[in-house]
Amino acid sequence: MSIEVESQWRVVSVSVAGTSHEKRGQLCQDAHRWQILSEKVLVAAVADGAGSASLGDVGAKIAVDVAVKTIAEQKFLPKDNIGWQYQLIDALRAAKNAVLIESQVRNVAARELAATLILVVATPELVIAAQVGDGAAVVGDGEENIFPVTAPQTGEHINETTFLISETGVENAQVKIWLGKPVYLAMFSDGLQMLALKMPIGLPHSPFFAPLFKFMKVVTNEEEANKQLEEFLRSPKVTGRTDDDLTLLLARYG
Repeated sequence: MSIEVESQWRVVSVSVAGTSHEKRGQLCQDAHRWQILSEKVLVAAVADGAGSASLGDVGAKIAVDVAVKTIAEQKFLPKDNIGWQYQLIDALRAAKNAVLIESQVRNVAARELAATLILVVATPELVIAAQVGDGAAVVGDGEENIFPVTAPQTGEHINETTFLISETGVENAQVKIWLGKPVYLAMFSDGLQMLALKMPIGLPHSPFFAPLFKFMKVVTNEEEANKQLEEFLRSPKVTGRTDDDLTLLLARYG
């Protein structure tokens, strides 16, 4: 859980274990990471380890760390949309390779580290995202308009999805661009998508996001922001609808 107060990007991010996992004594298999670059660029990632993967939490942690690090370590940031698209796909590929290498080091099948991955770069002029699997990213323009950036990638059934380690996971990743002046950004794992999105169409559910964006507008205290966001994710209002691991990353520019 963290918040940036010195940049024009302010970020609050929380991952908590789902109630079903807590009952079984399991760790949270979600992971997230973010970094603000010097050019007022926010790069953020959210991953969800597969419930069937024994090391899903490891795969998720590696995926977000490597994806964000790959973008952050570039000497020169792209100047156009095409450049950013290539940059994000390269970061997904680097994350996948890192997960595959870890599976070899541990001498386990790659599927044991299976995880989804959402990677977003947000600037004062655009938001661009690359996503493999479910969960989603949405953006608000500061005038109470909320737009989808990505939507969950599902299979034939709603609880099926694609994982980063899949043979064509990176090749079939959705890459989306939102052009405009973003004021708010939200990224979340699939544990929240039945509350946050109008399923199955995948459009943002405004009553879910409006209070969260209002919350980001007035946040000034790190400790209180962390406490309130985690309390929200652990509240009956949320846990009464989902028992899965939950990750919510909120950002505000300005």
